Amino acid sequence: MATEVVREIRSRAEEVGVRVWLHAVEVDGTRELAVDADDPVPSASVFKVPVAVELARQGAAGEVDLGERITYVAGTGTMSPFGLATYRHDVTISWHDLAILMIGISDNVATDLVVDRIGLPSIARLLAELGLKHTAVPFHCDGLFQTMIEDAGGDLDDERFFSLTREELLKMRILQPAETCRTTAEESTRLLGMVWRDEAAPAQACADVRNWLGHQVWPHRLRSGFHQEGIRVFGKTGTLPMVRNEIGVVEYPDGGRYAVAVFTQAHDTRAQAPERDGFIGFAAARAIEWLRS
Repeated sequence: MATEVVREIRSRAEEVGVRVWLHAVEVDGTRELAVDADDPVPSASVFKVPVAVELARQGAAGEVDLGERITYVAGTGTMSPFGLATYRHDVTISWHDLAILMIGISDNVATDLVVDRIGLPSIARLLAELGLKHTAVPFHCDGLFQTMIEDAGGDLDDERFFSLTREELLKMRILQPAETCRTTAEESTRLLGMVWRDEAAPAQACADVRNWLGHQVWPHRLRSGFHQEGIRVFGKTGTLPMVRNEIGVVEYPDGGRYAVAVFTQAHDTRAQAPERDGFIGFAAARAIEWLRS
């Protein structure tokens, strides 16, 4: 029964020290499993999925030429631990390939270049048109980081950042759904379902988004729950202090397609907690196993 699966997922969440919000649903049906799936939560970098949908939509509409090249000047733009922020030399790259970096490795520089091109108001209009009332992208990456710096009193170097307590972090806007990029588990899977059924944008745009989500490289969260040959996993992670998220679609060789969203918030501030990454794969796999039963 669904209640037993939910109880099992909640129990494992407590074991690894997190609270969980989850939704799993058949892409081509209505069967679903939910754990507090309508609660607004900080999306972290999961917000890059609606950004990708709007970029692809504008590409299909001829408003953006996805093949147009722009030059990123090394050492400029948003901070990021990987991707373009680490480049020593200038690079010329297309909007399409920036989207691959934005989704594939969650490149913050690539994300903000895309957001600056398509505009936050356009993303808001897309979300409204799709009926995603609890999903919002009020900031790009640099805007999110600026709220953290302001909330820390204007000083947030590495030493100060890693010394923040759980109580101090929870007061920051970046972890308060009403003040940051946000969504719900249910709205996340609804958006993915629309992308997979070519309902979120023109068919070519949805195909582009599916392609970008298929390039994500991280295997330690959602993908860790699916080991059988032939299963394809498309996803997007999100990470903030105490927050580990991932949403995605899992495709089975028999044609079954399932959208799943797992959002977590830790009970402590430990950054190194691989069991919490693995929990996302466990919870997603257990939920989809029930959907397929």
